Amino acid sequence: MHGPESSGWLLVALCAGTGAYCLVRMRSRIEEQRRTAGGEALMGFGMAAMAVPAAVTAPPRWAWALYTVVFGAAAVRALWALRAARGGGHHLHHLVGACAMVYMAAVMAGGTHSGVPVLTGALLVYFTAYVLRTGARLVPVAAATVAPAGGGRPPGWGDRAELAGACRLSMGMGMLAMLLTM
Repeated sequence: MHGPESSGWLLVALCAGTGAYCLVRMRSRIEEQRRTAGGEALMGFGMAAMAVPAAVTAPPRWAWALYTVVFGAAAVRALWALRAARGGGHHLHHLVGACAMVYMAAVMAGGTHSGVPVLTGALLVYFTAYVLRTGARLVPVAAATVAPAGGGRPPGWGDRAELAGACRLSMGMGMLAMLLTM
């Protein structure tokens, strides 16, 4: 992406760390965590790859086309999950995120480095609202999850709802940063 090199590397670290945690979540005891963690890991690592500063290495055009295909497949999978769930806001968010990645990769593949202002603006509004809503929801969750209910086993790293929320929050902030550099 374009912008200052130091912020680009910070975004790469944030997204790669988020993707790594999502891989840990794939080992969760909670089925819903396992189902969504793979797609979120793909998004995290894909965002990290796309955020590498252009001053360091400019990927060839075919790499952007590959990103478009990969995230297009992720969008189709998210659409399939959305239809199967008959609703489910989280599946809709995955669909919007995958479509945003397709959009950014297609813009970069075209070599223009700036997208359609109305579409970019709509995505910025969506992800800003998502980040604010997710961040506000994390405040009470972090204080409430100190000990397991009923004296059972403490939750594993992949089962912690507040960490999954923080993972999604950081990916939303990363998406905002990437859209702002377009």
